[in-house]
Amino acid sequence: MKKILTLAAIALFGFSATFAQTTTTVKQTPKKVVAVTKTETKKVEKKAIAAGTKLKADGTPDMRYSENKALKVNPAGPKKKDGTADMRYKANKEAAKKS
Repeated sequence: MKKILTLAAIALFGFSATFAQTTTTVKQTPKKVVAVTKTETKKVEKKAIAAGTKLKADGTPDMRYSENKALKVNPAGPKKKDGTADMRYKANKEAAKKS
């Protein structure tokens, strides 16, 4: 009797598992797509740039050239090991706000 009940339980579980994974499709109405054009202008810092420097299209110095790398300003406060400004200090935070 135990064998029959066990086989019936296995069969019942097998049938329920096959019908449990059915997928249903939901009809979605197409949404209207509105093309939004934003005109964003990048903030370009106005620095005193030497006449011989090479510029990118947006007017910023092209840092691939050695004469432009010399123009790079060092941070006011302490630096991290990689040379970037350590933002835990007030002097570096103020300099970042101004830029």
